Amino acid sequence: MKWKEKTAEELDPTLIEKYQLSPLAAKLFSLRGINTDEKLEFWFNATEEDLADPSLMHDMDKAVEQINQAIDNGEKITIYGDYDADGITATTIMTETLSILGADVHYFIPDRFEDGYGPNLKRYQDIVADGTKLIITVDNGVTGVEEVKYAQEHGVDVILTDHHTFQEEVPKPVALVHCNYPGQKYPFDDYCGAGVAYTICRCLMQDTMPELLDLAMIGTIGDMVKVTGEGHIIVKRGLEVLNQTDRPGLRALIKNAGLTLGQIDETDVGFNIAPRLNAVGRLANANLAVELLLSDDDVAAQKIADQIEDLNEKRKELTTEVYEKCLQQIKENSWRRANTLVIYDPSFHEGVLGLVANKVVEATHKPTIVLTKNKAGEIKGSGRSISGFNLFNALNPLKDELFTKFGGHDFACGLSMTEDKINLLRKTFEDNFQVDGELETKDFDMELPMQNLSAETMTEIKQVGPFGTGDPQPIFSITEPQITHFFKMGKTKNHVKFTANKNGGSLSIVGFNKGFLNNQLLPFVNQLFVTLSLNIFRNKVTLQGIMDGIDFAAPKLAVPTSIIDLRSEDYVMGFADRYLLFDKNNLSYVQNSYGIDPKKISLVEDYQASDETAVLLDVPKNQMQLDQALANNYQQLYLRFLLDNLPVESIPAKSYFAKVLKYIYAHPTLKPEDYRTVAPYLGLDYDSVLFILRVFFELDFVTLDQGKLMGVKDPENKPLTASKYLMATNSQIKFVRQLRNMPSQQLITYVNNLMKSND
Repeated sequence: MKWKEKTAEELDPTLIEKYQLSPLAAKLFSLRGINTDEKLEFWFNATEEDLADPSLMHDMDKAVEQINQAIDNGEKITIYGDYDADGITATTIMTETLSILGADVHYFIPDRFEDGYGPNLKRYQDIVADGTKLIITVDNGVTGVEEVKYAQEHGVDVILTDHHTFQEEVPKPVALVHCNYPGQKYPFDDYCGAGVAYTICRCLMQDTMPELLDLAMIGTIGDMVKVTGEGHIIVKRGLEVLNQTDRPGLRALIKNAGLTLGQIDETDVGFNIAPRLNAVGRLANANLAVELLLSDDDVAAQKIADQIEDLNEKRKELTTEVYEKCLQQIKENSWRRANTLVIYDPSFHEGVLGLVANKVVEATHKPTIVLTKNKAGEIKGSGRSISGFNLFNALNPLKDELFTKFGGHDFACGLSMTEDKINLLRKTFEDNFQVDGELETKDFDMELPMQNLSAETMTEIKQVGPFGTGDPQPIFSITEPQITHFFKMGKTKNHVKFTANKNGGSLSIVGFNKGFLNNQLLPFVNQLFVTLSLNIFRNKVTLQGIMDGIDFAAPKLAVPTSIIDLRSEDYVMGFADRYLLFDKNNLSYVQNSYGIDPKKISLVEDYQASDETAVLLDVPKNQMQLDQALANNYQQLYLRFLLDNLPVESIPAKSYFAKVLKYIYAHPTLKPEDYRTVAPYLGLDYDSVLFILRVFFELDFVTLDQGKLMGVKDPENKPLTASKYLMATNSQIKFVRQLRNMPSQQLITYVNNLMKSND
C-alpha cells in the first residue's frame, strides 16, 4: 500500500468567513473540490426542493402516465423488487406511494434460493397468470429481455426502473426509467434503485415526498452509490428524517440494533440497519423486511423486527462457521501457497458465500471463490478479489466453458456451474492469475493537527459529511508519533489500542484486526493513518482514532544495528530497500501476499547491489545458499525466514507411510489427485500424502497404471531411509529448523561471523 497526500488550493478567506469554517473544515472542503460559494451553499443548505425535475429522467413521463392509467382502470399492479437493502427499500417506496394513490398494488421479492437474482421467467409467468396488468420493476430489470417480452406478449405492461449497467441487449418495456440512460437530461447518474423509485414517486405525487427520504437514504448507503451531488441531499435529509421517524418498523429495527433516535449517522446505517435488512434476504424471504417497513402497527412491527434480529444473529453465526470451514480446507489441502482459492462444500449456506469470500480474502490476500450446492443440485458461488486482480476480466472469458450463469465486476462476482467443472475452475483460475504489479495507492487528506483535539473536532469534520462513496471519510496522518499505553484487546487479542502523542497533543487510537502489531514493531512505526470518531463510555464522550493504515521505517537508533532478528514477526513492514528470496518458487507468493513493491524483490542469486537495507524473507535450504546471501555488503540486514519451500513441515511418522501404502493396495482405482480428498481420512494434509507417494515411487513400492496409483506386487523390501529424496528433505528440515529456532543473540553472532568470514 502506498499512501499519497491530497493537495488543493486553499479556500477563499471570504468563503471561510461567510460559512464560519474552522481551519480543519476549510482544508477538507478544499480537498474535496467544494470550493465555491455555489458549491458550499448547496452543501449546507440544499434540500429535496433542490432536486432536479424528475421528468428529465428517461421515460419518466411515459411511466407516470402508464401508472396513473392503471390506477384509474383499477388494474392489479405488481412491484417486482430485489432481496437486498436497496431492493427492499425501493419496493417499500413504490408500494407505499401507489397505496396512497389508491392503487391495487402488490409486491413480489424474489427468493435468493428459489429464484436467483433479478428477473425470473417462471415468476413473471406466475405474476401474469395471477391477474397482474402492470409490472413495475425496482432495482432490477435491465437483464430481463425474455421476461419483459413474455409479459407484454401476454397483455401485461412492464415499467422497468433500474440503475444497473446495461447489457448488450436491452429489454423493450413500455417505459424504461434509468438514472444512467445514455443521452438523458437528468443531471445525476448514480442513484440506487431506491433513489430511482423515490424520483418516480416525486413525479407521481407532484411533491418532494420528504417522508420517503429515510428509505431512499438506507438504500443509497446499503448499495454504496454516490453520496455527492443529489446523493448528498438524499443521505443528509434522509438521516434527518430517520432520526425523527414515526415508522414503527424502523423504530423497532433501530431499538433492536441498540441505536438511539436522534443520534443515528451514516455509519450506523451502513453497519447496523442495512445489514439487518440484507440478512433477511440472505437467510429467508425478503418479503418479511418489506412487511416490516410498511407496517403501521407498533406491536406487529416489533414482532417482525425480532424475527429479523434472530436472522441477523444466525447470519453472523453461519458466516463464522463457513469461514472456519474454509480455513480448515485451505490447511488440509495445502493451499497456503496457492495464488487463488476455490473452496467448495455442499453444506455451505448459500446466503453467506459472498460475506465469507470477503473474509477469506482479508485473511489470505488471495482471490477467492466460495461454492456450495443448492437443492436442485446446481453449484452456486460468490467470488471476491484483491487489488490489482480484475476478477471479472479473469473469469469472463471462461464463462461459456465453465459456468451456466456468470456476472460481476472488478472485485466481486456471482456464478452458477455444474459440479464436474469445479476442478477445472480451480486449475484455470490459478493458471490465469496475474496481478498488475503495482502497489495499491490510497489517498489521505492531511496531517492531523494534534493540539487542541477534542470531541468538538468531530463536529468540524461532520460539516463535510455525510460520508460514503464519492465523499469518503477523511483520513489523517500522524507522522513520527510517540506511542504509549499499548495493549491488545478482544477475545482473540486481534485488536489493539494505544495512545499516539505528538506536539503536546495526544489521541487514543484503536486498531481493529491489527493484532500483528506488538511492542517489538512499535519503534518501526513512521506514520499512522486514522479516521476520527467519538467514543462514548460511561456517558463520557471523547475523540478517538480508528487506524486505517501504517507506514513503517527503520527506527532512528543512537547506535545503528547491522543485523536485526525479526523471525518472530509474521507481518512484513515494507520499508526495506530490498527483499531477498532464496527460492524462485516463492516469488509469486511474496509479490501477491505481502504488499511489497515488486521492484524491491530479488533473488539472492541475482542480487548485486550494496549498502542497502535488505531482508532475508525466506529460509535457505543449506549452508551454501546462506553463505551466498551473506557475501553481500548490507547497510542493515533483517532476518525474517518467513517462508520455505519444503515439501512437508516434518517427515511423517513411519506408521503413516504404512497406512498410505495399505490404502493404495486397497483402492487401486484412485488417481494421485484423488488423495486430496482422502488425506484428511488418513490423518494427513495433502502435502504429506504427496511426499509419501514420491518416496514410494522412488523405492518402487507403487506405480502408475493409466494414471491410477497401484501397489507393486512383491516389492523389494527396502527401508524408508533408502530414499535419497526422504533423506535430503530431512536434512533440509533440520537446517531450516536450526535457523528458525536458534536463540536470537546466538543467531546474530552466527550471521556476523559468517559475514566476516566472507569479507
